[in-house]
Amino acid sequence: MDTNDPSTLRQIVKEKYGEIAEQSKRQGGSTCCGSGCGCSSDVDGMAEQYTNVIGYVKEADLGLGCGIPTEFAKIKPGDTVVDLGSGAGNDCFVARAIVGDTGRVIGLDMTEKMIAKANANNTRFGFSNVEFVLGDIETMPIEPKTADVVVSNCVLNLVPDKRKAFAEMFRVMKPGGHFTISDIVLEGSLPDRLRDVATMYAGCVSGAIEKKEYLALLEKAGFRNITVVKSRDTNLPDDILLQYVSKAELDEYRKTGAGVFSITVCGEKPTT
Repeated sequence: MDTNDPSTLRQIVKEKYGEIAEQSKRQGGSTCCGSGCGCSSDVDGMAEQYTNVIGYVKEADLGLGCGIPTEFAKIKPGDTVVDLGSGAGNDCFVARAIVGDTGRVIGLDMTEKMIAKANANNTRFGFSNVEFVLGDIETMPIEPKTADVVVSNCVLNLVPDKRKAFAEMFRVMKPGGHFTISDIVLEGSLPDRLRDVATMYAGCVSGAIEKKEYLALLEKAGFRNITVVKSRDTNLPDDILLQYVSKAELDEYRKTGAGVFSITVCGEKPTT
């Protein structure tokens, strides 16, 4: 299997998250790894607790995030919010509570089973201002200048063509709009083995890129005032990494001081 081929990687991610959609948070674990990705449910460092967040819907929380982007998104009543990689609807439902009846929330996901799960949650709670759309982040089926705010939670690291994804974010955002993204980035370099393993790509970190490169791509897409408002070391334990690299490779990796970080980054689309 050619794991460097973007179409292959998209299919891997789609299949893995389709499996996760059929499981509960307990079954799937409490990390962005989910079930079947080769990561242990002991890796709790990525997900954050939503329990006290207004609008939180427990049934929509599969524990797949690495932050709470709505916490910093400055969403206002009446806004239109687009959530990229909306999963079962967790961040969409939080955003819905903020935008109110005059606002609108659109969740975009590439996985049919996630869309079905999100729609079932939406129907169950009777939310009329939330909709879920099937599609790829690199080619969003969303009209230009739709969003006042774009959010995303531990998803864009899985997208093969981040340049294209950020360009699409820019396109669907209104002039003067802004984004808040929680995602996984690297400081330093991961061993090649971690980058090459398909299941690791679909799970935790191997789709991630260097933080400097990530921020530079956002700037090249046209965004301004790009700011990292939160950063956490994910502290992936040795027993997890040893599933993918040798002890010698791991020792060398640890010596470099490299790491895997969860960041929350904000930015704006210029008004002109």
